[in-house]
Amino acid sequence: MSDPAKTRRHAERVRELVASLVREIKDPRLGMVTVTDARITGDLREATVFYTVLGDVTEQSSTAAALESAKGMLRSRVGHALGLRHSPSLAFVLDNVQENVKEIDDLLAAARHRDEEVQRLAAGKQYAGDPDPYKSEEPEDEDEETERVGAREDLG
Repeated sequence: MSDPAKTRRHAERVRELVASLVREIKDPRLGMVTVTDARITGDLREATVFYTVLGDVTEQSSTAAALESAKGMLRSRVGHALGLRHSPSLAFVLDNVQENVKEIDDLLAAARHRDEEVQRLAAGKQYAGDPDPYKSEEPEDEDEETERVGAREDLG
């Protein structure tokens, strides 16, 4: 097992290499691909490459097929560039960033709507009880405080 820093460096390098090598693929099925992330196992044998595709579902599926067919070329070039004894096997995973963004936007809109509802319900209301719920005792006399501090200094 290699150390985590080395694994992260190799994963970053795999991401960069695959992103540059995808431009060299001459497959007409390949769409507008952006490599978003790469992860590699601790033994450096398997790499997972996350990507997004601009377009609809048909373009996403045709791009997935193009990446699968170019996997051998990509694996050999990545392995050679990394200088490892064994080239890591590559797995491509579609990263649906647009769906995640839409889900987050929907959650934020719902939270905004609930906040507006709370503000509407709270308009014109006032707190129950006293305006200052924290009762404070009468402040002690400063002379008594000075005597206690002086007594502590004598002890110390």
